[in-house]
Amino acid sequence: MNQPFSYIHPQAKIAKNVVIEPFVTIAANVEIGEGTIIESNVTIMEGARIGKNCRIFPGAVISAIPQDLKYEGEETLTIIGDNTTIRECVTINRGTNALGKTVVGSNCLLMAYVHVAHDCIVGDNVILANNVNLAGHIEIEDWVVVGGMTAVHQFVKLGKHAFISGGSLIRKDVPPFVKAAREPLSYVGINSVGLRRRGFTTEQINNIQDVYRYLFVRSTNTSKALAAIERDLVATPERDEIVDFCRNSVRGIIKGYSRRNEGSID
Repeated sequence: MNQPFSYIHPQAKIAKNVVIEPFVTIAANVEIGEGTIIESNVTIMEGARIGKNCRIFPGAVISAIPQDLKYEGEETLTIIGDNTTIRECVTINRGTNALGKTVVGSNCLLMAYVHVAHDCIVGDNVILANNVNLAGHIEIEDWVVVGGMTAVHQFVKLGKHAFISGGSLIRKDVPPFVKAAREPLSYVGINSVGLRRRGFTTEQINNIQDVYRYLFVRSTNTSKALAAIERDLVATPERDEIVDFCRNSVRGIIKGYSRRNEGSID
C-alpha cells in the first residue's frame, strides 16, 4: 500500500504487499520483498536489497553512500535478510570496492540509532542494542548480542553466540561463545545463558568452558594455549571453531580479565 506523500522511483522493485507509509523516499535500483513494512520518513537509497517481512521504523536511512574517503561512486549494495527489524534512525551504509556490499542477515534486531558502516557483514539472529556503532569492514557472526553504546573498531570480528556488555570499546576480536566486558574489553566467562536458550547441552557448555580455561585462565600465550587445547582436549565442533577463530584472527583476540589489565589500552 503506497501513500501519495511518498516518492518511489519507477525503477524500484517493490513486492505487491509491501506497506509504505507517508514521507518515505525510495530510490532506483532498490528491491523490497513481500510483507515488509516501511514506516514514515524512511529513506532507502540505491543499491538496497531488503528481504521479506522486515520492518523499518521512522527515520532510518538504508544504503547511503559510505562515509569513506576511498569511495568513488562505484555501484555497490546493501543487503538485508528476511524478518529483520530496523528501529528508529538506524543508518546502514552500502559497500565499497573492497567488498562490494554491506550485509545484515535474517531475524536481526537493530535498535534505535545503530550505525552499520561500509562492508560490514552481520550474520543471522544478531541483536545490536541502542547506539551501537560499527566501523567499516566488521564481521559479526550469528547469534551475537552487542549491548548499547558500544563502539566497534574497523576490521574487528565477533564470534558466534558472543555477548558484549553495553558501553564497550571493542578493539580486538571476540571469540565465539563468550561474555566480554570491562575496560579494556576482556573475557569474563561463557555466555551460558544464551547457549542454553539456543539448545546447547550442559556437556557442550562444559567443553567450551574447558577450552577457555586453557586460553584465558592459565598463564600462557595464545599459540601455546591453542597447541595444548588440541593436544589435551577431545575434538568437538565447538573446540575446533574456537581454535580456528583464534588462529585466523587478524587483529588478535581479547585477553582474560586481570587487575593488571585495568586502564590499559592494549
